[in-house]
Amino acid sequence: MINNGKQRLYEEVDVLHQKMIDINDFIHDHPELGNQEYQASALLTRTLAENGFQVESGIIGLDTAFTATYKNGEGGPVIGLLCEYDALEGLGHGCGHNLQAASITGAAIALSRHLGDYPVTLQVFGTPAEETTSAKLPMAQEGLFDHLDVALMMHGGDRTTVDGKSLALNLVDFVFDGKAAHAAVAPDQGISALDAVLMTFNGIEYLREHVRTDVRIHGVITDGGKAANVVPDRAVAQFYIRAADRTYLNAVVERVYNVARGAALATGAQLTINELKVLDNKINVPSLNAIMLDNAEQAGAQNITPPRQNTGSTDFSTVTYRVPGACLRVSFVPFGTSSHTKEWVEAGTSESGHAALSVAAKAVAGACYDLLADPQLFVQLKEEFRQAKAESTQPGSAAKIS
Repeated sequence: MINNGKQRLYEEVDVLHQKMIDINDFIHDHPELGNQEYQASALLTRTLAENGFQVESGIIGLDTAFTATYKNGEGGPVIGLLCEYDALEGLGHGCGHNLQAASITGAAIALSRHLGDYPVTLQVFGTPAEETTSAKLPMAQEGLFDHLDVALMMHGGDRTTVDGKSLALNLVDFVFDGKAAHAAVAPDQGISALDAVLMTFNGIEYLREHVRTDVRIHGVITDGGKAANVVPDRAVAQFYIRAADRTYLNAVVERVYNVARGAALATGAQLTINELKVLDNKINVPSLNAIMLDNAEQAGAQNITPPRQNTGSTDFSTVTYRVPGACLRVSFVPFGTSSHTKEWVEAGTSESGHAALSVAAKAVAGACYDLLADPQLFVQLKEEFRQAKAESTQPGSAAKIS
């Protein structure tokens, strides 16, 4: 049963629906790559500023990152609403970030108009480059999320659900430098960087037998030499190394690094390890997931399923490693349709995509409304978060799934 307060909130979202469509379609039709989302960032900040939010653009030196803050009264909790707006190179908005930007903006504005006497600070975070450099990482390192009582986000999907977990991740390049030589005339004078790469792959295959089943290690050779008759003096392998929790992954990463170091020692090549990205695992807060799914159902979401158990990695997990958080995935493509495809691009401005905007905005705003109406929920969420993080960071433990 939807109470009168939440019903008025829904009606406000309906009033804003065309505005959300306009934002969604503009961002969709003007795709911009990570850290170049100038038009999207300008549109979002202008819209939020016009609706009473105090905007700060270009935060922590990132041109297209921003915060937009709305204070209602003094004190109270701080609720963070995060959105992404970058596109995929060569494809466009195949991950639905246009939906995120529009629906989170709509949810924030609708909520700001119906806060009543609830003291609260709403803070919208524009987080660029999710597909590439992941602005949430330096934003988290700068402590931008640490003051939040809760962090919420939405994402498009082939079903309506939340993430029950995510995998911690290290993305790394192993760069080997050897010595070139003629492969037939003077192979004894060469040091093959490619041999070191191949030995690294072989060593990792042996390592797989001796790590937990949640560990994922997958790599490619990005540079294997230029000609078969020249001993390669440079070779590069890129690996994703993942596990269910950061504590265990740190130990696995060191073992993988030792494999590469051993390959360098065996071949005589010089090894440089370049860490490109480090993501934490999601700290799961079941009660917050339930609030999000309950509100999705109230908002009329389709294809609702239990929390996802089979997931990859996300930079949002770095936020949820610090504060209680949840991401609602809203159905807008047929079940089983993979993201990063032209089907997602085409659905972004379809009737189902526009409908998902309303569902997401109502669900996210409704979840915030429930939290504000029962302040004890914040206490409960923080305690669940504290316990879940303590369990996740125990040596050798696997992140809990629920």
